[in-house]
Amino acid sequence: MILEEISTSLIMWFLYALIPSLLTDTVAVLPAPQDLSVHSTNMKHLLMWNAVIVPGETIYYSVEYQGEYESLYLSHLWIPSHWCSPTKSTECDVTDDITATVWYNLRVRATLGSQTSAWSTLEHPFNRNSTILTPPKIEVTKDGFHLVIELEELGPQFEFYVAYWRSKPGAMSVTVFPGLPKEHVKVVKSGGIPVHLETMEPAARYCVKAQTFVKAIERRSAFSQAECVEMQGEALPLALALFAFVGFMLLLVVVPLSIWKMGQLLQYSCCPTVVLPDTLKITNSPQKLISCRREEVESCAMSVLSPEELLRAWI
Repeated sequence: MILEEISTSLIMWFLYALIPSLLTDTVAVLPAPQDLSVHSTNMKHLLMWNAVIVPGETIYYSVEYQGEYESLYLSHLWIPSHWCSPTKSTECDVTDDITATVWYNLRVRATLGSQTSAWSTLEHPFNRNSTILTPPKIEVTKDGFHLVIELEELGPQFEFYVAYWRSKPGAMSVTVFPGLPKEHVKVVKSGGIPVHLETMEPAARYCVKAQTFVKAIERRSAFSQAECVEMQGEALPLALALFAFVGFMLLLVVVPLSIWKMGQLLQYSCCPTVVLPDTLKITNSPQKLISCRREEVESCAMSVLSPEELLRAWI
């Protein structure tokens, strides 16, 4: 009896010692990734975890997610992440996987060849309405008399509420002053392109601030720090006034002169004035002129030149 018990104990001890070694040779167990967390800012969701270290080896990771629909209606189905199955990184952008404002479970496991770790699941489910919305970056400029703003591009889910107002020139404060026009608000559908806000008045200072709005989660960010630009009020209007005065004076001179010249040209073309030469003008009476001409003809006809006189006249 004693020998049988001893032999049985030895056999059991041998089996207990052999089974783990057999399992280790066939399926090596990797440690599971730890410390899963989601960092979400401006609707960009990043799942992160600690690396599994195996000296001299490259570890790959697989990421899966499960939304409310998969959990309730598809028997707790897990879906591989679009961008991170597999991945060598210790983070995964799951923005494209989280498409609804519901609770999502996320899990990660490590892979080395044929070896796989157990799944590590996010401790608390994630909902995208918990994302952190930051004030948008803005750039305020002036284009001539136009007040222009350009907002950073944050994606198709974002709209922007832009508030702008007129302030006192040279003022350090960006508040709205009594007696000046009130604050205006304009909705901008997308960022990344310049947007005209208002035509600026001379010698005025304009301030602008903006906040983001995400319709999918019905949340807004805080307003950005206000930025101001100032329109110079004297140099440009004075130059414009000078040019306007010179142009007006030129019009006063050129227009009447042109009208007079055109009148002269029309008069000459349609009703020309004929001026007779002095030789054709009659200064005496016609009867006296006829008698005078007859006397000259008679004296000319009666006079006869001798050959010597003709030669002298020719020489």
